[in-house]
Amino acid sequence: MAAKTTTKAAVRGARRLPPNPPSTSGAQLSRRTANSPAAKMPGKAAAKSPAPATVTVNLKHLSAEIAERHDMAKKQADAVLTNVFEMLVTHLKSGHRVRIGGLGILEVKNRAARMGRNPATGVAIQIKASKKIAFRAAKELKDAI
Repeated sequence: MAAKTTTKAAVRGARRLPPNPPSTSGAQLSRRTANSPAAKMPGKAAAKSPAPATVTVNLKHLSAEIAERHDMAKKQADAVLTNVFEMLVTHLKSGHRVRIGGLGILEVKNRAARMGRNPATGVAIQIKASKKIAFRAAKELKDAI
């Protein structure tokens, strides 16, 4: 019996994900769910239809959209966006609060040391002090969502 060999291309092809679905507005989305088979069946609730897939937007997508909206090169938009995030990190490291109008406030909060429990054994453990990044959404963002 001959050993089965796989190429890197075949392995890569097996892991390849389908392309991201095109963005849809609320009107288009509601028409799709209204025309779904579950919505056409009497007695079937529309809530049982599968939820639309969540799309994750990353830095590359944001920079491409900025480049398109402002007629600039993608590399230039990527550099600008990267610098903005570097400045945010620098200000947060130095203890400043960062307020972005329409989005919200980012700040570093200190968490005190405290006692906790190991959930597996129930043994009390000491949790050391740490810092966390807190985000408080702006009213405009809350209203938009």
